[in-house]
Amino acid sequence: MKYETMIKIMMLLLTKRKLTASQIADRYGISTRSVYRYVEELNVCGVPVDVTRGRYGGIYVADTFRLPTGYLTRGEYSAAINALNAMASQVTDENIISALEKLQRQQKSEKRELSVCGNIIVDGGTWGGGKKFSEKMRVCESAVNDKACLLIDYISRGGEHSKRVIDPHVLIFKQNVWYVYAFCHTKQTFRTFKIGRIKSASFTGERFLRKEFTRDEIDLDFYYPSEKFTDVTLEINKSSLADVEEWLGIDNIEPRGNSFFARLALPDDGGLVNKILSFGGAVKVLEPAELKEKVAAAARKIAEEY
Repeated sequence: MKYETMIKIMMLLLTKRKLTASQIADRYGISTRSVYRYVEELNVCGVPVDVTRGRYGGIYVADTFRLPTGYLTRGEYSAAINALNAMASQVTDENIISALEKLQRQQKSEKRELSVCGNIIVDGGTWGGGKKFSEKMRVCESAVNDKACLLIDYISRGGEHSKRVIDPHVLIFKQNVWYVYAFCHTKQTFRTFKIGRIKSASFTGERFLRKEFTRDEIDLDFYYPSEKFTDVTLEINKSSLADVEEWLGIDNIEPRGNSFFARLALPDDGGLVNKILSFGGAVKVLEPAELKEKVAAAARKIAEEY
């Protein structure tokens, strides 16, 4: 009985945008305390059920979560839903209503199985996590197109965890990474959010009026102020040329004799040293001396570990 109720709550939340604990408790004849306990257990099972307070508060499942596809074809979904709708109009049966809600939610998920930007398939996620990233991309793209407000659960580069409402205006693709440029209700200004750092996103049910802006107003340096960049000269071994070209861009690399060199400004943070080391010695820092020493020190530390 307990697990049957948990499944019903999950399906109800997948069908409805947001509900209160009292609404769920009344529907299934349980206490609000039991509702919160079931929500906690669903989270343990991997279903991202969230609880928030305030204007956009309630219990809900993020729009970036979906059920596995492939149970039925679209034609089978439509036929089953039509038949259940007809039965539900004649017979009051909780099982029929529950089955109808499950199929309606699954049909909605199936219809969302499309690639971003029509014929372009985008997978900017990590290995093994492509589907989750694609879901976040779909939600952000839909929000931009429909001028729909999103409630996002965001983790910043510094590890700060926050929930905020944003008005997504445009998607940005830079250095093989996707971002969404949005007006942040919390900061009351535009911010650039890395989609890979959005843990979950849900539609609030509200629309926004698009604010006018030009491309020049968007700071495409995002997290790196000008003082964080440094002029770097690199020598590149031919064995890793293709990978470095994807990192720095073909235009920034030129051949000299049997080697290849790159001179450009790069953000001088911990990630730069790690990126250079990832080429296993095929990329050598020539300038500046300070960066060269940082790479050498990091390499020595790695060697000591082994």
